[in-house]
Amino acid sequence: MTTPNILLELPVPTHSRYTTLVSDIEKGEIKIPQFQRDFVWTLQKSAALIDSIVKAYPIGTFIFWDTKDRLRSVRNLGNISLPDPKEGDVVSFVLDGQQRLTSLFAILKGLTIERSGGRVEEFSQVYVDLLAAPDEQIVTADLTGRDPAACIKLKTLLNGGLKELSAYPETFHAKLDEYKQRIQSYDFSIIEVRDVPIDVATEIFTRINVGGKPLSLFEIMVAKTYDEKKGFDLSERFDALIASLQPIDYETVSDATILQLISLILAADCKKQTILKLSKTKFIDIWDEAIDGFERAVEYFRGTYRIPVSHLLPYNTLLVPFAYYFYMHPDKPDAVQKSLLEDFFWRCALGGRYSSSVESKLAQDIKRVDAILAGKSPDYDWAIDVSPEFLIENGWFNAGRSFVKAILSLYAYHEPKSFNDNARINIQNNWLKQSNSKNYHHFFPKAHLSKQGVSDAEINNVLNITIVDDYLNKRKIRARPPSDYMKEFGNSNLDLDSAMRSHLIGDLDDFGIWGDDYPTFIRKRAEAVSDELRKRIIARQIDTRGQVARSDDFEEEMTSFE
Repeated sequence: MTTPNILLELPVPTHSRYTTLVSDIEKGEIKIPQFQRDFVWTLQKSAALIDSIVKAYPIGTFIFWDTKDRLRSVRNLGNISLPDPKEGDVVSFVLDGQQRLTSLFAILKGLTIERSGGRVEEFSQVYVDLLAAPDEQIVTADLTGRDPAACIKLKTLLNGGLKELSAYPETFHAKLDEYKQRIQSYDFSIIEVRDVPIDVATEIFTRINVGGKPLSLFEIMVAKTYDEKKGFDLSERFDALIASLQPIDYETVSDATILQLISLILAADCKKQTILKLSKTKFIDIWDEAIDGFERAVEYFRGTYRIPVSHLLPYNTLLVPFAYYFYMHPDKPDAVQKSLLEDFFWRCALGGRYSSSVESKLAQDIKRVDAILAGKSPDYDWAIDVSPEFLIENGWFNAGRSFVKAILSLYAYHEPKSFNDNARINIQNNWLKQSNSKNYHHFFPKAHLSKQGVSDAEINNVLNITIVDDYLNKRKIRARPPSDYMKEFGNSNLDLDSAMRSHLIGDLDDFGIWGDDYPTFIRKRAEAVSDELRKRIIARQIDTRGQVARSDDFEEEMTSFE
């Protein structure tokens, strides 16, 4: 049971004048935390804020989180470089009011703000119209229809010398002084939240911005683990990892996967509250070794299991226990460990292991990895069935199913060759996102089987799927029956039998291909896939051969796709 997040000290209401706010920002004592969104207010909307101040209207309360923690923060606004606070000093991170505070600072300092896409806005171009009536907009960024001679830049009003102000007609002097005093004496309402941990502060932020997107665990940890002295920025480190994985087509790994790995290494658990309580120092210190273990897990999947792209992984989560293994074991697995790891992989992939309760199951599974590290065979509490009957019954094709991805990974292991020239098929992440991918081909085409009265459920089976290139799929095979297009490939490819074996398709006559016998093909391919899976799994008493042995997770996954 987790302890609820509570404030150790009640929020403190206070107030401040604009000169103090601007000074604190310039000294680096007020910061915008990284989890805040970008500054999006327009110049005109920002001018309307100052107009409210001039008219003494309430503009809402700023909420600051006062802490000695150092978080990743936005340090630069416009063209102003803001310093870091002194070590040990309290910093006020803005939890609510960032758009208002940034608008205030940008206008009063006359900043140049560069927006995304390169668009530039000059916040010095905000004026006070000295002829405007009290019920009209006094502060504006648009001088259309106004007398330029009666308008003064806000920056000049506040910071201009006597010579600049006295250049305006004497009839305006009283208003110049009045508007300047209204802004300088305006009392900004502030609530300070003091001495609370990062997860409480971000919870407050999320509740304040209830209509917005809640902060992710990764965004919170980016803020919590930032350390400028050590040069550690979790967001930048993760981006660098993804960039390194992109050339090898493993860039779809989620940030949650990395957090789970580090938490399991440090705390043998990876629930959200456990991750939030991780020591910042230990998190940073372990990062490089944890990522090294992760990268070696990726290479193991690519090299040993020959899973060429991350979209074929039954679960990205499978990388976590393997990365944990390689963190704990710098060397390659010995023969016993290799066999036990392979058994573990296929039991998770085929048994729907990570379809629910991922965090608790990972905590259980690193204990199994610990057993493997000791050369011992783990106990499993879920059964798997790799019989041909089970594969046929449960092989309905959906590219998002872990069970289907497991079979596709098996296909990929054999490095499928092109039917027409035995060239190795190019498998890419961006081709594997959906069931109608360019790489997925129904060996017995849908259109052909539909004409024979075969149901969609029977047609769309992973056992009827081969991995081919786009050229063959769309231009050569199309809707032709296998006996037709395979005859053509047989004439052009003298080693067609070798190409077909790479797809786990044996003798074409035995597989019913020359007679376009779909039931025979499905049965024979199921037997071939079953034989391959049996080579990878250590037989256990929990697995009842010939019986549909479904774990609760597999049932849940099946239901979710119906």
